[in-house]
Amino acid sequence: MKVLLAAFLTLAAALVYAAPAAAADAYPTRTIRWIVPYPPGGTTDILARIMAQRLTEKLGQQVLVDNRPGAGNNIGTELATKSTPDGYTVFLVNPANAINATLYSNLNFNFLRDMAPVAGMVRVPNVMEVTMSLPVKSIPEFIAHVKANPGKVILASSGAGTSVHLSGELFMSMTGIKMTHVPYKGAGPAFPDLIGGQVHVMFDNMPSSIEFIKGGKLRALGVTTAKRSPQLPDVPTVAETVPGYEASAWFGMGAPKGTPADAVAKLNREINEALAEPKMIARMAELGGTSIAGTPADFWKIHTDETEKWAKVVKSSGAKVD
Repeated sequence: MKVLLAAFLTLAAALVYAAPAAAADAYPTRTIRWIVPYPPGGTTDILARIMAQRLTEKLGQQVLVDNRPGAGNNIGTELATKSTPDGYTVFLVNPANAINATLYSNLNFNFLRDMAPVAGMVRVPNVMEVTMSLPVKSIPEFIAHVKANPGKVILASSGAGTSVHLSGELFMSMTGIKMTHVPYKGAGPAFPDLIGGQVHVMFDNMPSSIEFIKGGKLRALGVTTAKRSPQLPDVPTVAETVPGYEASAWFGMGAPKGTPADAVAKLNREINEALAEPKMIARMAELGGTSIAGTPADFWKIHTDETEKWAKVVKSSGAKVD
């Protein structure tokens, strides 16, 4: 009898300790909503959909992209920060989340306080691209054209506070030129006007622009990274004309603060594994991206460093949104 009781107690203890592990292995048990704070067609949407499809396959549950554009990405961000932290709502973190901390004075959230890191995904160059009707074929020609037409050249962006916007602001501050900024609710809505010539230039993320450039619908004048991009090897860097100029965009996944650690760990592991797959490496390379896979802490260091970097650009440019 004592032997049976001892065996029972041992089994019961094993079940108790196994329960958390089983629960962790079971996650997720239903659809995960991935909030993307921009409309379809832009880089954030493209990257989220590529990764969401792969995560759906790996996790056995649908990862559903939920586009929530508006207010320079703050509508989607606020929704994410105030969502239930249960592992079933995640967020596409992007440069605007670092920039907006300084650009906006009255946000209803504090991103670093209210959001937790899950995983970094990819870093991409921005591309300085112009409408084909603009009579310039190089950055020096562009600068001269703007100086000859002060205030008449229109800078489009995917929204106030995006890396697309601030890359243009950085360019203006370093060259002494002045353009008129027109923000859109994402890169997707800006493209028809840029291609049609209603606006003239945009410093867009490469993934959403590269097909328009290769298809001859837009003219690339420069890439914003310190080195030329293998995807556009004949396009010079902006820094070749404007020494010291450098900007890039980076993307990853976050979750509301308080999301269970096991959920964060599983999503981090699955994203890192996906980014190491040859097909994913090739797809990201086609878009001009390089992996920034790593731990949640690794991703948050990128975010905090970028927050400090862009705060200086916002302050020097005088850009501000109430």
